[in-house]
Amino acid sequence: MRLLLFLLLPLAAFAQAPPASITDSKARSLYEKAQTLYYRDRQPQQALAVWQQLTDKFPDLGEPYLRKASLQLAVGDRAGALDSYKLGVGKLPVEAGRAADYLILGRLAADVGDYAAVRLAYGNYLKTKPTNAVQAANAQLQLQSCDFAAQALAQPSGPVPERLPAPLNQFRDQYFPVLTADSRFLLFTVRRNPERRGQENEDVLLSTVAADGSFGVPQSISAAINSRENEGAATISGDGKTLVFTSCGRAGGVGDCDLYLSHRRGNQWTVPRNLGLLVNSKQWDSQPSLSADGRTLYFASNRGGGQGGYDLYVTRLDPEGNWGPARNLGPTINTSRDDLGPFIHASGTTLYFSSNGRVGLGGYDIFRAELTDTGDWTAPRNLGYPLNTFANEASLFISSDNQRLYCTRTEPPQPSDPPGLPPAIRLYGAAVAASVRARETSTYAQGRVLDAVTKKPLEAVVQLFDLATNALTQQVYSDPETGEYTAVLNEGRAYAMYATAPGHLLRSLSFDYSVPQKFDPLTLDLYLDPAQAGRSAVLNNLFFDSNQATLKPRSRTELDRLVEFLRQDPKLRVEVAGHTDNVGTAAANLSLSERRAQAVLAYLSAHGVAPARLRAQGYGTTKPLTANDTEANRARNRRIELRIL
Repeated sequence: MRLLLFLLLPLAAFAQAPPASITDSKARSLYEKAQTLYYRDRQPQQALAVWQQLTDKFPDLGEPYLRKASLQLAVGDRAGALDSYKLGVGKLPVEAGRAADYLILGRLAADVGDYAAVRLAYGNYLKTKPTNAVQAANAQLQLQSCDFAAQALAQPSGPVPERLPAPLNQFRDQYFPVLTADSRFLLFTVRRNPERRGQENEDVLLSTVAADGSFGVPQSISAAINSRENEGAATISGDGKTLVFTSCGRAGGVGDCDLYLSHRRGNQWTVPRNLGLLVNSKQWDSQPSLSADGRTLYFASNRGGGQGGYDLYVTRLDPEGNWGPARNLGPTINTSRDDLGPFIHASGTTLYFSSNGRVGLGGYDIFRAELTDTGDWTAPRNLGYPLNTFANEASLFISSDNQRLYCTRTEPPQPSDPPGLPPAIRLYGAAVAASVRARETSTYAQGRVLDAVTKKPLEAVVQLFDLATNALTQQVYSDPETGEYTAVLNEGRAYAMYATAPGHLLRSLSFDYSVPQKFDPLTLDLYLDPAQAGRSAVLNNLFFDSNQATLKPRSRTELDRLVEFLRQDPKLRVEVAGHTDNVGTAAANLSLSERRAQAVLAYLSAHGVAPARLRAQGYGTTKPLTANDTEANRARNRRIELRIL
């Protein structure tokens, strides 16, 4: 992966006579000597010594500080250059000819969070009435960021992230941490040999998380994924079965860096597949983030036609399993500068990303936006301090339960490091502050899909529908070798869940989290009956008012799934069977069960299922599933079943 770094180069300079404001002959002599040592004799250290002598003897002169600062910057002494620029700018009147010095001072000060110097530099720059609209807009942004930073630092939000313990962080550079929905696996990218410019090698590693929260030794995710090329930022679906990662320079690529896809089958990953030109471009495409079900992909790209240098894009999987054309997220999210590092929370409704084009604490900050019911994004909000600092914040991940966050931090080089080595990048973690959490908290249902007779694993489609909107919110597949599946559920929603496999009856389940209740993960094995005569399935998402036979609107989700199930196998003939509890007379219950069964049959017939394939039958109280001794048991007995004839 490529890191976005500010490359701060000294201005091209040449020997100049001392400015007229320096009238002392001794000062002018030292000024000329320092210029000669650097520009003619190429002796920067000796020149610095003379500049130091000049500023020591004539501390009220501002121009020598600026010349010394420029030379300090040229030899790599950024801290010294910052101090000298501050002194020089502070001693001189504002002049348009010093605009370049103001900009350099502003950048140096911003890099270390010296907000007072940032104010001085960009305030002076704007006083020169610059004609460069881009630079002027940036100066205004930096001054606004100083105001924001002062408020954010005075009102911290949440705990300070702490470096994750061993065996993590054993490499110099590791970044872009992501977790599966059950928080069992931590995925991240490591850069090996960062000291060898141009010869770095990036790989995707996986750490298994123990029940006590401790991290296992990171291992290569797979020999099928990692290669001699760079495998950079990666993302994984909530069930840990779909991986999208970045690779640069790989044979068959379509651009500079491309996105690749792989699926896990059992314990093996498939050969990576380039996502192609509908998703990738001829430029740089990277930093992917998958939705929990692996069907929506966000990523960053610097392709043409965007809002700024780097923009965020989204692509979605269509019903045929193809990724659609990538779409720019638009000006609500993207700015005229750089927007990177997207992360979509498991709930699918909150997006986090990194940007240097908005008011913040400096550099790249992490922002948060929510997806509205109309499919639009709310205005992004800065997450504040201490999650954001004056340094560049490049990535963030928040667990599905909104309890833990993971991010990266840069750490300064150590004295033992080779000269010129950039700051190390480490993995950090913290509890999630309320202001940072995703709008919706998620949990998950996890288990296996099995044949009810043979108990063998099935490759099944597991779908979640929002009963309030009849919208498909998630679709995952159980592993063909193990039958394992993981589906993410959001707090505040009522769901219909379906598991289907060829040659089997559909399995219907209901989860109602629309009212506050215990919101813990579910362990749930799903047994699918073969679609054979005599086999039946309870339909758990058909709803009637008490003692009524009119289907309520939210029953449509289940009814439409039934229609689709029957369309897939036109030879099936089924009985729609109505059952009741024992409250009321037997005759009334028999009538009610018959009318409810007929209501379901009428819907199926009206939506294209041949009446000859259908039979409605009411059984009243005669076939209870359990004793009618509690309200919960009576609710189980009030049901509609689908039985194969």
